[in-house]
Amino acid sequence: MTPLAKLRSPVVIEQVMARIHAIGLTSPLRIMEVCGGHTAAIYRFGLHHLLHQNIKLLSGPGCPVCVTPVSYVDHAIALSEKEGIVLASFGDLLRVPGTRGSLSDARASGAHILICYSSATALDYAIQHPDCTVIFLGIGFETTACTIAATLCRAIDTNVKNFRVMSAMKTMPAALNALLSSPETSVDGLILPGHVSTITGTAPFDFIATQLNIPCAVSGFEPVDILNSVADIAEQKCDGRAEVRNCYRRAVETNGNSCAQQAMRRVLEPCAATWRGLGRIPDSGLKIQEQYSEWDAAEIQVAAVESMEHHGCRCGDVLRGSIHPKECRLFGKGCTPDHPVGACMVSSEGACAAVFNFHTDYAD
Repeated sequence: MTPLAKLRSPVVIEQVMARIHAIGLTSPLRIMEVCGGHTAAIYRFGLHHLLHQNIKLLSGPGCPVCVTPVSYVDHAIALSEKEGIVLASFGDLLRVPGTRGSLSDARASGAHILICYSSATALDYAIQHPDCTVIFLGIGFETTACTIAATLCRAIDTNVKNFRVMSAMKTMPAALNALLSSPETSVDGLILPGHVSTITGTAPFDFIATQLNIPCAVSGFEPVDILNSVADIAEQKCDGRAEVRNCYRRAVETNGNSCAQQAMRRVLEPCAATWRGLGRIPDSGLKIQEQYSEWDAAEIQVAAVESMEHHGCRCGDVLRGSIHPKECRLFGKGCTPDHPVGACMVSSEGACAAVFNFHTDYAD
């Protein structure tokens, strides 16, 4: 049996489920999967149907597109209207609704907006087109931030002055601290993000166990990975323990990826950041260091826009784990992946899109 086959094996899944049932939970356990990739995997593989009725899985603020505020989209659209500017972006971001429409709408109206799979592609375009200013829309967590930082390092080292980054990059620990410290949040355990942890390591999340007394497990994205993490958290809770357990050892180490961290430290620094659903959180974002301001798109002035979310959208409540996507009155009606009203219905990692695409009541 190949390693991947084992992680999806019905026999192994039954063994893990037996482990979970043997724990003997006597009260409901609310476990939040922080990463949008985990949310998508849970619904794709139908894991929510397998779990004990006393285990409830909640979605968290782990989808980069979802937590990017509408004001960022509005600002990007305003930049796209300036002469000589080319925007470069990951595809999902183009469909996120802003106050005056989406970047996709702006593109259809004539704005020069490229869809890129990496920031390096955007830099290459800037090198090939020195007559324009290419602005890469930099969103994402540590997993993406390190690649954008590496691209910035290359632009700086080769003195490519017509390349800039508009940063909405975010870091996970401070946001989780804010979320879990809120009296409105009721969470008994966390499935920590696997991709982010490959960069950061597990150490930055230790405070969740030591200070907030909440059990955690870093998980991979296969069914056995996620179910083992649930079992580990449940066992910790029943034993009265709170630890950060690494259940994704094939990819994650305690101290993470030092090369990726070094690239970020060279050109980026912590800053306050606005998260959809969570508000403005100190030291939860990454901005370009002042000495490299020539590569910072924030230096380009645009007319102010009064940003507004759609009044019926409850993405913020979904990202806090306060409601299930189906509790939003727009879900599956006014808001679908083809016609998203909120960001959580746009990305494949968004909780609303995951439920719509894979839940039996809504799958095509």
